Amino acid sequence: MTWPTKYGGGARSFLERYTVTEELLAAGAPVGCHWIADRQSGPLMLRFGSEAQREEFLPGITRGEVFFSIGMSEPDSGSDLASIRTRATPVCGGYEVTGAKVWTSYAHESHYAITLVRTGPVDTANRHAGLTQLIVDLKAPGVSVRPIINLAGEHDFNEVVLDRVFVPSDRLVGREGDGWNQVTSELAFERSGPERFLSSHQVLRELTGLAAAAAKPEPALEQELGRMAARLWTLRQMSVSVAGRLQAGDMPNLEAALVKDLGGAFERDIPERARTIGAAVGRARRPSASKRR
Repeated sequence: MTWPTKYGGGARSFLERYTVTEELLAAGAPVGCHWIADRQSGPLMLRFGSEAQREEFLPGITRGEVFFSIGMSEPDSGSDLASIRTRATPVCGGYEVTGAKVWTSYAHESHYAITLVRTGPVDTANRHAGLTQLIVDLKAPGVSVRPIINLAGEHDFNEVVLDRVFVPSDRLVGREGDGWNQVTSELAFERSGPERFLSSHQVLRELTGLAAAAAKPEPALEQELGRMAARLWTLRQMSVSVAGRLQAGDMPNLEAALVKDLGGAFERDIPERARTIGAAVGRARRPSASKRR
């Protein structure tokens, strides 16, 4: 919605996009395949990519024909993104990439991954130096996408192994060695949206309806739902504020990180609260032993 019309976008504002995104999430609409390309891969190319890259990839994204995933996290590196070991070695016409990425959502259904690699030596005085972003073709020789099945038996995550994968030089995003600055800008798009606290909205909505149907809602139950509603509204106000900063041309990296952190905690809390509240409502609805007799 926010991209220029020359690439198939709608030239709309970030706040307009926010409104549509919020409604899609609240309704539980299926958006997984094209979500990352729209949310951050495309905006990253608009900000740092070459004109040739924009013309090659953005129209396909807007038509829903090209999907992207994110190649950031690595096995054994945890949340320390500066410790990545996937290396891109210069070769004739481009780079040869070897390493592994993990938790790559929808890589099994994506065409490309904007991948953070190390092109320079490790500098202990400046651990963020020597990092670069490349557009990796996930169907290229040497790429293996291995599924990671979650506890519900669903396949969303993957491990992507790169074994001497050739990446042409025209797939370099921005400047070599400037990957850290670019990837932190990208994370502002990833972390700031309402998906950070609306992914469990359907559960919260059903939970509220369940509690409202109780003949005599318990005060403790009403208080718990009130606390969750207050957290939801606060997160929304924070997230809308970040969208306004993006619309103004700012890159609110720190503010977006706060939304992600607090939103992630909220996402984890809703299922836990649902278990407690659902059990309490169930007990309240069951007839007593004397009535059963």
